[in-house]
Amino acid sequence: MSSDHGADYATTAARLGCAPLVDAMGRLHNHRAHILALSSPDPTRPLFGPAATLAYLPYRDDLPQTGTGFGELFYQAVGDDPAGKVLVLSGGGYRDVSHGGGTKLSRVARHALAGVLADGRLRDFAQLRDHGFATWCRGEATRWGGDTVMPFAADVAVEIAGVCVTPGDYVFADTAGAVVIPRASIERVLQEAAKIDAEDAASVARIRDEHPPR
Repeated sequence: MSSDHGADYATTAARLGCAPLVDAMGRLHNHRAHILALSSPDPTRPLFGPAATLAYLPYRDDLPQTGTGFGELFYQAVGDDPAGKVLVLSGGGYRDVSHGGGTKLSRVARHALAGVLADGRLRDFAQLRDHGFATWCRGEATRWGGDTVMPFAADVAVEIAGVCVTPGDYVFADTAGAVVIPRASIERVLQEAAKIDAEDAASVARIRDEHPPR
């Protein structure tokens, strides 16, 4: 993905919004791709970019991965070209537990990622908002969650709210919800979503001209 194409894709997706993108995915693919509405420290910021995935699992104290830590897995997930990517954190079976906060996720701002999509709660909403990237998650948490879930693997397929997300898939989120778009389909999905948006606008115009039957 060139930076120019990425900016164009992001602008188009933000203009269209989640619903037309979900409808377009339904026309072009048969698998589930939509995620119902999430929470954000700043709902005015839509999220868009290719996924960098980090899988969480229930905490165990006897595995080699237990001591790996979020930082090391973060860098494995985002790779050598992190700018513009979306850090996707799976839930690990505990969506109501904190999966991180403003301190750990300051790496997202430092490396110019587009933002975070988490299938769990996050701490420090005020700090996340000030970091300047888009964040969508299950809500704000107050308690540390490291004794309940742990980051386990990076750059792997993960499940978010019943949707499979693979590294490089495009992720879009706004106040309506989120959608996961295969990388190979992004241009076709954006084109189809634009058609759907135009069709909806034409339908609204026809409805305005309707007259009740006499």
